[in-house]
Amino acid sequence: MNRRSFVRNTALTGAGLTLAMSNPASSTRPIDRLRIGFLGTGLRGQNHLDAILKRADCEVVALCDPDASMLASALDLCKKGSSPNPVIYTGSDQVWQEMLIREDMDAVIISTPWEWHVPMAVQALERNLYVGLEVGGAFSVEECWDLVHAEERSRGKLFFLENVCYRRDIMAVMRMVREGLFGDLIHLQGGYQHDLRAVKLNDGKQPYGGGVEFGEKGYSESKWRTIHSVHRNGELYPTHGLGPVAMMANINRGNRMTHLTAMSTQARGLHDYIVKHPQGGASHPNANVRFALGDVVTTMIHCQQGQSILLQHDTSLPRPYSLGFRVQGTAGLWMDINQSLHIEGKTESHRWESAGAWLERYDHPFWKAHAEKATGAGHGGMDWFLINSFVEHARRHEHPPIDVYDAAAWMVITPLSEMSISQGSAPQPIPDFTNGRWVNRNPSFAIHGDY
Repeated sequence: MNRRSFVRNTALTGAGLTLAMSNPASSTRPIDRLRIGFLGTGLRGQNHLDAILKRADCEVVALCDPDASMLASALDLCKKGSSPNPVIYTGSDQVWQEMLIREDMDAVIISTPWEWHVPMAVQALERNLYVGLEVGGAFSVEECWDLVHAEERSRGKLFFLENVCYRRDIMAVMRMVREGLFGDLIHLQGGYQHDLRAVKLNDGKQPYGGGVEFGEKGYSESKWRTIHSVHRNGELYPTHGLGPVAMMANINRGNRMTHLTAMSTQARGLHDYIVKHPQGGASHPNANVRFALGDVVTTMIHCQQGQSILLQHDTSLPRPYSLGFRVQGTAGLWMDINQSLHIEGKTESHRWESAGAWLERYDHPFWKAHAEKATGAGHGGMDWFLINSFVEHARRHEHPPIDVYDAAAWMVITPLSEMSISQGSAPQPIPDFTNGRWVNRNPSFAIHGDY
């Protein structure tokens, strides 16, 4: 499929539909039972679906996915949950447009492959829906502007579903930052450092079976994610590492990111995995694939207030999982890889101290109030907080705590890093998607209310 032509045609179609229709989600009265449609019912979509089905204040009215097996699994969840009869949309890659013109939806959650995120979100916003958009990098600077403009000209709102912002230790450290424990912020780090070789390459016989196939022979993410590693070289998945530290640094709220530079290593990890795997070998067809994505991509970002942010994308080499967070200021620092911190005058000089007691002391009120409800939820409970916040804001059609300007600023790191790498690590300016409003916008994430 020619994505550029598809996006252009979709935008024209969506614009025509928008002029003719309105949506009940624009009401200012809180919605008693939020009516939600799902675009994408893969493993991540099913995570969100399962969380929604456990809520009495939500109803799932529609499911859309061209993958019949994933759609069947999602429908089974619905039949066992609170919404047994959603309308099904399947059969083609474009059928999602039919779902978005429904009159009985207040909100939509988009959990599709990355290339569909912006076209779907733009049309959903133009339908005045409340949009939950799963994370990923953008394909161009222009489509980030498309996302911003779509919300600004509609009554729709976009909640960017970055779950790591709700991680328990992250929210505790955010409290420490806001209360000045680390002094003035100087440097922050984060990343996506996660051995995904068995996800990117799969035999299709079992989830994450660790084979050497991708594309049509793959399973779940290996059907679509790996092709990006073949053709693209950049910070492909920036928001898990960037989102939390951007909130700590008040990006788009009194501070902004001004420019970046990026570089990458050579690409060896996926090739070696294929060659050495029992299902692969040097004669396997995929052993001849040349992967463009460097095994480690490093991006440095400069902020208006002078801070630096370092991001690293590292998914094709053997390593334990870590997002590599570091929050450092004039009075000390915290790092997640050793779950330790150092605070001048409060911990032993020149020595790390376990962060456990500090994290407990600064545990965020959200977690203190709702930790029991989050027990068993995905990713250590943080998915419960994410979906709870989405639902509560959507029911009231309130401005979300992680908004369209955050989505655009975080997603644009991907195409800008690609450009920087292709130009020998040349600096790339980061657009101000708020058009100057960042100067007067105040921090809002995890400050007001209890969601």
